[in-house]
Parts: sequence; C-alpha cells; structure tokens
Amino acid sequence: MNRIIEWECQAADALKSIARRQDLKAQVERTPALNGLLRRAAARYVAGDSREDGIEAGRRLLGQEYAISLEYIGENTQDAEACEAAAEELAALVGELWRLGMAARVSFDLSHIGLAADDELAVAQLLGLARRARGTGIELFVSMEESAKTDRILAVYKRAAAEEPGIGITLQAYLNRTPGDLAGLEGIGGPVRIVKGAYREPEEAAIGRSEALNERYLSLVEAALAQGRRVSVATHDETLIEAVAARGWIGQGLEFELLYGIRPDLAGRLKAIGYPVRVYITYGDEWYLYLCHRIAEFPPNLYRAIADIAGGTAADPLSEYE
Repeated sequence: MNRIIEWECQAADALKSIARRQDLKAQVERTPALNGLLRRAAARYVAGDSREDGIEAGRRLLGQEYAISLEYIGENTQDAEACEAAAEELAALVGELWRLGMAARVSFDLSHIGLAADDELAVAQLLGLARRARGTGIELFVSMEESAKTDRILAVYKRAAAEEPGIGITLQAYLNRTPGDLAGLEGIGGPVRIVKGAYREPEEAAIGRSEALNERYLSLVEAALAQGRRVSVATHDETLIEAVAARGWIGQGLEFELLYGIRPDLAGRLKAIGYPVRVYITYGDEWYLYLCHRIAEFPPNLYRAIADIAGGTAADPLSEYE
C-alpha cells in the first residue's frame, strides 16, 4: 500500500510538471489521434468547447437543485488582444446567463484576462466585467494561481473590489501565507472560496496533504465566517467535509463546492442531507492543462482517465448527477 501511495505522489508531481510543458501541449494539439484520446478523458471534467456546452451543463445541474459556477478555461495569456477576447467571452457568458434567468457564479483566472500581460490591463478587465455583471445577479469570482502571482492577484482584486464590492476571491490553504492574506482582506467585502491548493510549490511556501493542512483549512473557514463572509468550502475530502459539518457552520453562509465530474456521488449525498452544494463547471478548448491538474490533485483519477480513453466514447458525467 505504501508503494502505491508513493507511486501516486510521484505521478502527481510528474503531471504538475507535464502540465507546464508547452512543447507537450503543442504535440497533443497537432497529433489528431493523441488529441482525440485525451479529449475522451477530459470530457469527464470539461463540459465542452463552447459557451453553449457550459450553459447546458449548468442548466441541467440547476434542474437537479445544485448551485453552479462556470469557468471559461484559460490562464497565462500574454497577448493583450487575446486577453481582451477572453474578457469578452466572459462578459458574453454573464449576459447569456442573465438573459436565461440562470443564477450562477462566473469564475476565471486573472492571468487569462490580463495579469500575464500587464497588471493595469487586468484591473481594467476585471472592473469591466464587474460593471457588466452589476444588477444581473451573476456573481464574479477570481480564482487563485501559483504563489508567485499571489501578491499581484490580491493587489488587482483589492483595487477592483474597492470600486465594485461583491467580487469573490479564492484562497489556497496549503500556502503558509494564506492566514495573513485572509486577515488582509478585512474590510473588503465579498465571498471567499477556500481550496487546499493544487500547484507545485516550494517546500518553504506550502505544506503538503496532512492533518496540519486540514486544521489550517478549518481555521481559515472559521476566520472567514467571523469576518461575515459567505464561504465556499471547495474540497472533495470527506474527512474535511465531515469536520466542517460537525462544527455547525452550515446555515452561516457556507456551501460545499465540488468540481464537475469529480465525486458526483458525494455531491448527491451532501445535497440529499440538505447541505447547499455548488458544482464548478468548466468549458473551453484549453482543456489540456485542466485535465493534467485534475489527475495530479487526485492521482487515482489517472485510472479513470485510462478507462475513459479505453472505453472508446467520451464520458457523460452529467448522467451521474441524476
């Protein structure tokens, strides 16, 4: 058993490195057979390439009484025109959700809409999206990225939130700096999503999966609630979910948020108990990096990916929520 765990950890580290290899990504994109095989695996975690695919998945999950988040996948976009195009897609997503009367949250990486090119561009794009979403009931949520970007992400977020209150922010529990980052948000309104963290980080910057990480996670949830925030507990860790529920925080503005295609059985059980559950749906053609992250954060997903590839048809995760 220890050898299996060791192998899974090594596989996770390897996948985190592979995810950043642009040469491998390019090879996948220009090799039709390989692209097709990996797309079968990605279909479990990505609703499709188009906005319509994402919205349709969201519509079906809303019909099952789940709350939803939608993300147009992308990050580290360095060309300003491409950043503007990504922001236009997100604005169109906000508008379409509003037109259809779908209550939803729209999430995105700041490096997709400007941060990788210029901080001022990121601020302008975020404010533009916030103004587009104002009055629609659609909530914007900034995702978190590698720790090397954290200072800049928080700086952009704070500037935008000062003008457009209510934008949400994601915090990563495994980073040693995060308790201080949360304290630094005191006085800035908006909900918080707390994740464990999935990026490969230096040992001095983060702690690994452990009881200590779970305790830090719980303390962050408690601190965020004490600030009067709504909190998304974004984890598939049942031990952690049970610990949150045992503390009586349900009903204090707390919800559980699970990724699309991962543990639909758990999402269903939590919803059946009466807990608020949100499903985080992604769409777009930048699925390669996302697939690598989903497998890396839970290495047994590699076995599922192999089964999906061998099965010959794309997975249909929506059927597992019904």
